[in-house]
Order: sequence, then structure tokens, then C-alpha cells
Amino acid sequence: MNQSILLIDGLAVAYRAFYAVKGLATPDGRPTNALFGFIRMLRQLEAQWKPDRIVVAFDGGTPPHRLEKCPAYKAQRPPMPDELRSQLPLINEFLEAAGIPAVRLNQQEADDVLATLADRAARNGNVVRIATGDKDLMQLVDEYIRMVPPTKAEEELDATAVLLKTGVAPAQIVDWLALIGDVADNIPGISGVGPKTAAKLLNQFGTLENCLARTDEIGSGTLREKMRAGAETARVNVELMELDRNVPGVPSWEEIPAPLPSLGQLKAFFEKYALRQFSADVPPGVRNSSPLKPVKKSTEEEQLSLF
Repeated sequence: MNQSILLIDGLAVAYRAFYAVKGLATPDGRPTNALFGFIRMLRQLEAQWKPDRIVVAFDGGTPPHRLEKCPAYKAQRPPMPDELRSQLPLINEFLEAAGIPAVRLNQQEADDVLATLADRAARNGNVVRIATGDKDLMQLVDEYIRMVPPTKAEEELDATAVLLKTGVAPAQIVDWLALIGDVADNIPGISGVGPKTAAKLLNQFGTLENCLARTDEIGSGTLREKMRAGAETARVNVELMELDRNVPGVPSWEEIPAPLPSLGQLKAFFEKYALRQFSADVPPGVRNSSPLKPVKKSTEEEQLSLF
């Protein structure tokens, strides 16, 4: 039977929660704003989409092949705030109590893990929703895979919505990003080529390679020269931005358990961190179920050393 699957970009949601919720802490002063926001967003997504399966993917570092092609990849990003860093183990503790599997692989980005999980599930006819704000993941959208923003659970980005948002189809997203670059990842695009120009070129020529092979047909002389000068940059960008849909070590769907909370552990967790709003929602008649261990979870020290 086909299932509804929800995939969560864990660190992206944690960051968003950290900046969205202010001033929340335990009575002894331990910050819990990111933890609270993370749980709230997850619950909103669950309520909206009612998934049969949920998996959270976390970044485990940068794949060597991307650093080889672009040593400055993501190098401009500031360090993770200490108050957010201190809450990552709490988020993992929550996921364990909630029985929600989490995947983190050394030297693998969450985007590639999500791509691998989504591709496998979609090939079996399951409907997959990826909760993230990362535009790179629009390349995955198809008949079975959609994107949903973590904070606006009622919205859903399908292939038509991707086209309306960017001007290109999901199959053209990698080429579109290769042309414009990605400031967030410190990847320069072709100078002078913005989103609208990139979409216009791809609608005219279909693919990046066609754009580069047929520069003589570009009407603007200035744009022709910019495309020729930036050709190799764009080709490298394709290799940087194309997601890996077959990451080694990502567990199969047969290995990933369905969500099964340990209600006693979950209630104790909420009380431990003074999350009374969530504690009150845990139903009575606590089961003595054993918590499910997150899949491919690193030690706390390994996790924190990555940021």
C-alpha cells in the first residue's frame, strides 16, 4: 500500500525555529527556544499532512567531492550560535522519545540524504513531502515529490508551483541554479545573469549545455560574452548543485521504523525542559513502549564537532 511520507530538513528547521522563537529557557536558564520551535513546526506539519512515515535528516559535514570542486563552498557561513548548538542534543533527545527516526551520515549533507530517501520512496509510488526552505531541493519535485515550507504547512510546492516560482520546470532547476549561483552556499554564478535572465535562457534553449553551445543565438552581445566567459563556472556549478540520489549508508525504507513514541519518556522529556504546553498534550494511559533509536545517529560529540 502506498504511503504518505514526510521528510524533514532537520538543521534548517532548527535554525528557523531558533530565530523565530525568542527568550525561552528552562527555570535554570538553559535555552529551549529552538527545541520548542522545532517541536511546534513538526507537530504542525504532522497535523497538516498526516504522514504514515517521518524521517529527519541532519547535515553530517560536506562531501569531499564538493570541496574539491569549490574549496570556498559554504566557507562564508558564520559559526552556529552557541545557544543553538547547545540545543541540538535536546532535539535528538526529543526525536528519540517521540520515536521519530533521524539520519546523519559523516561527510554527507542533509540535502543528499533527503534526495536519496525521497527518490527511493517515490519510485515505489509513495507521496513524499520534504519540509525545507532550500531551493536546491526543488530539483526533486515531480509527480510524487513535493516541497512544503516548515512554517506554512498549508502550502505545497508541486511541479506547477516550481514553474510559477522560478520560471523553469523542476528538471531545469540545477541548470537554473548553475547560471545564477547560490549566495547561501558561496557558489558564484555567471556575472550579470539573474533568475529572470536564467529562466529566459532556459526557456529558449532548454538546457545549460544548449545555452553554452548556441551563444551566437543570444540577442544581447553583452550577455553572449558573459555566457562565454562564465561557461566553465556554470558547468562546475552543475556538479556542485546536482543532488546525489544514491548516498552510500542511507538506510533502506525497510530498515527505517514507522514513528512510535514512548509516551512515558516523552512526557518526562517535556517536563524536564519545562515544555508544559506539550506535556499537557501527551495522552493519559502511558504505554511502556521502548523508544526507537534514531537511525545512523552519531554521538553528541561527533554531532557538535561538525558545526
